[in-house]
Amino acid sequence: MDSHAILVVLPRLRRYARALVGERAASDDLVQDTLERAWSRAGQWQAGSDLRAWLFSIMHNLHIDHLRRPGLNERTLDDSDLELPTRSTQSDRLDVMDLQTALTRLPHEQRQVLLLIALEEMSYEEVSQTLGIPIGTVMSRLSRGRERLRLLLDGQAAPASNLRVVK
Repeated sequence: MDSHAILVVLPRLRRYARALVGERAASDDLVQDTLERAWSRAGQWQAGSDLRAWLFSIMHNLHIDHLRRPGLNERTLDDSDLELPTRSTQSDRLDVMDLQTALTRLPHEQRQVLLLIALEEMSYEEVSQTLGIPIGTVMSRLSRGRERLRLLLDGQAAPASNLRVVK
C-alpha cells in the first residue's frame, strides 16, 4: 500500500464521508478512523486491487458500525445554542421597593414575626421565645401578616385591624 496512492484518494474519501455523515467534524473523524483502520490492517489489502474501493468499503463499514452502536444522541453546537435564556431584571429593584413599602405598612407585631420567620429563618418556637409570646400568637400574627402583605403587594388596601395587642 502506497501512501501517495492514499493521498490521491483522500479528497474523494472526505467528500463521501461528508455525504454519509453531513457534518464536517464528524466526516473528518470518519476519514481519520478509515485511514487508521486501513493502516492497521494494511496486510489485508491485496496488491493490485483497487485501493479506492477498499478504503470506501472500510469507511462504509465504519459508518454502519457507528449507526448500529447504541449511544448518546449527539448534536453539534453552534454559537446560538450557547446563549442561555435569562430573565429580565429591570423590575427587580421596583419589586424590592414595593416589598419594603408593604412591610412598613404592616403592624409592628406582624412585621416582627414575619421577618423573624421569613428572613431570619427562625422556627415558631424560637420566635415565641424571642418575643415572649405563645406559639399560637406567633402563628396567628404570621398568618395575618402574610395575608395583609399579599393584599398590599396586589395593590389592594389591607383591611384595618380592630384587634388589640395582647401579651
